[in-house]
Amino acid sequence: MWTPLINGFKAYLQMERSMSANTVDAYLHDVTMLRDHVQDVYPGLSPEKVELAHLRSFIEVINELELSANTQSRILSGLRSFFKYLILEELTKNDPTELLDFPKHKRSLPKVLSIADIDLLFKAIDYSTPEGVRNRAILETMYSCGLRVSELTGLLISNLYLDVEFVKVTGKGDKERLVPIGAEAIKHISLYREHIRNHLPVIKKGNEDILFLNRRGVGLSRIMIFHIIKDLAQKAGLSSEIHPHTLRHSFATHLVEAGADLRAVQDMLGHKSITTTEIYTHLDKKYLRDTLEKYHPRYT
Repeated sequence: MWTPLINGFKAYLQMERSMSANTVDAYLHDVTMLRDHVQDVYPGLSPEKVELAHLRSFIEVINELELSANTQSRILSGLRSFFKYLILEELTKNDPTELLDFPKHKRSLPKVLSIADIDLLFKAIDYSTPEGVRNRAILETMYSCGLRVSELTGLLISNLYLDVEFVKVTGKGDKERLVPIGAEAIKHISLYREHIRNHLPVIKKGNEDILFLNRRGVGLSRIMIFHIIKDLAQKAGLSSEIHPHTLRHSFATHLVEAGADLRAVQDMLGHKSITTTEIYTHLDKKYLRDTLEKYHPRYT
């Protein structure tokens, strides 16, 4: 039900709006992201039945995927064009994007899980299912390495150097970095590969080197990772505000709390500037007090 309308939207953008190929591709990507979200959360919902509440659910997801304000605005623009196309084709009478606003970005400190909360998240996983074994490996990897969602979904088997406890990660701007990986993450990656991934009935072409796959042999989307962690947080009785980036924040905060050097944390996170990394010192008041005691000449 989505495919014919998306194809029609593409023709409309190309022929009637005379948009460039890059703009058309961007708009189609935006609508495809919405479709994937709807199919995951609201199975069977057709485009003409999408309402404001469904879009707000989608915006909540993309707002937690570390997308820039400009990218989020472009996605909103793409969706507005799509629903205007549906109205033009008389497939719907209402535009659900009319009252849609993106959440304002708050300059607040990031949400961080305690070590006990991390354990609760892991305990909420159902290990009797193939997805549970895979999800444990996913969470262990994200928390062990402090990965962004895109870095996790793009992680390649050929970039695993588990014998020396490192993985090669492709971060923002296609910059590569080596990140240490812990024993627990290595163990669960190995279990996932041996017992689940190696027994998938089919792996789609182009996904052969991608580490984490769905049951159809295709790499996981960032939105799917979001839903996995949201679901586990709910089962564990944790805050609804928990999302994939929370594991990255927790990774960095726990390192700083344990006394790790900020430069080392910066390198592991792939931050261009240490100023970005310094936010994690503000989450740990003990770190600030100890620093003041150690370096300030008049602190007693």
